[in-house]
Amino acid sequence: MRGIILKSEREIELIRAAGSVVYRVLARMRELARPGVTTGELNAVAEGMIAKAGGIALFKGVRNPQAKFPFPAALCTSVNEQLVHGIPGDRRLMEGDILSVDCGVRLAGYCGDSATTIPIGRVSAGTQHLLDVTRRALAVAIEEIRPGRMWSEVARKIQAFVEGEKLAVVRDFVGHGIGREMHEEPKVPNYWSEKQQPLDFELTPGMALAVEPMVNIGTHRVEYGDDTGWVVVTQDRKYAAHFEHTMVVTAMGVDVLTKG
Repeated sequence: MRGIILKSEREIELIRAAGSVVYRVLARMRELARPGVTTGELNAVAEGMIAKAGGIALFKGVRNPQAKFPFPAALCTSVNEQLVHGIPGDRRLMEGDILSVDCGVRLAGYCGDSATTIPIGRVSAGTQHLLDVTRRALAVAIEEIRPGRMWSEVARKIQAFVEGEKLAVVRDFVGHGIGREMHEEPKVPNYWSEKQQPLDFELTPGMALAVEPMVNIGTHRVEYGDDTGWVVVTQDRKYAAHFEHTMVVTAMGVDVLTKG
């Protein structure tokens, strides 16, 4: 199946163990993220938690051909119009911001990956709608995954739900298989078009996937927002949200491995 590696029960439990560390990190980020806190302070806490658990921060040191330097942190901390790959630093969170936190951990040779978007204090009704829809888009995927279905069926459901709420699904970034490596086959889009048909795949028990809807208030188009080659922003600079879980297809449906 185009290099897709099905996981044994033992491997699934190892992914779950890594996913449990990720879950605890993101839960702590939800507790700590508030006005006045810097993204660098959040990252320092995450790095300490990952090290204490005996894990390795998946993102730290990752290279990108377009980037000037390897990714320098354990977390991606993306604020407001930043979609993904925000670099933790001195930026202080403000009331009304939203913070997308993406965390990946390798533990005992296997990877877990999850993301959440956190409101900072009180946010506008439109921003809350974005968060609710993006979180629900991930829930739609979980509800729709079952063995024997093609991924295109699930992707269409995600896209139809998001667009029915008058928001936009990002095309340029998609989910992925996961296991011994953070990024494995297959690619897991949150939308569907006929030109993607050769990339479709059948959901099969033992298939581990990181499913991660990314949703924008305005256009689905994104671009690099600075000269680092890392930070991706919405083209129209309207807010974006990102939710992700690592999960495995089972004989009965799906088992979410980063839910704690």
